[in-house]
Amino acid sequence: MWDSIFSSLNDQPALQLALECALIFFARIIEVSMGTLRIILINKGYRKPGVVLAFFEVLMWVFVASQVISGINEQPIKAIVYSLGFATGVYIGSRLENYLAFGKVLIQVISDFGVGSTIADAMRAEGMGVTTAKGFGKDAEKSVIMIYANRKGKDKIIQKIKAMDAHAMIVTNEVSTTGGYFETSPSSSWRRFIK
Repeated sequence: MWDSIFSSLNDQPALQLALECALIFFARIIEVSMGTLRIILINKGYRKPGVVLAFFEVLMWVFVASQVISGINEQPIKAIVYSLGFATGVYIGSRLENYLAFGKVLIQVISDFGVGSTIADAMRAEGMGVTTAKGFGKDAEKSVIMIYANRKGKDKIIQKIKAMDAHAMIVTNEVSTTGGYFETSPSSSWRRFIK
């Protein structure tokens, strides 16, 4: 497959090697990014997209690895480029997953008692699942607020809470739900396919 791509470049071996290395590097980035996303998706319960990514990941790996292995003795630079592509792919894959932000998050807020109800009402008005409890700090009564939301909007939620109470203690945890939870939006057929 790769030989046909570079057949016109046989008279320029340095250019051919440079193009092969670039193709190996970028293909490896794509492949490893898919692998990183696949692992994260499967761990979060998104099995169907994980399986699809696994197929394309291994398909790319077979072609890229065969290109590197077949010429490693003559051109060891390909192994270095392959390794650099792997490292870059891990980084890009993790950044991509952070951007996509799959899953749900539980944001726990400990705030002054008077401000706590304001925070809870504001979060409920935005359609989030909110549970409150009364707590007791060292010197005063506190509100313990648990907010169940999509992970994608977590940073905006935290900014809004800090705007209402700059001294609030905020803890976030990624969660996987088994049932009995607040549904923030109706499930679409696309979401059912992914799960």
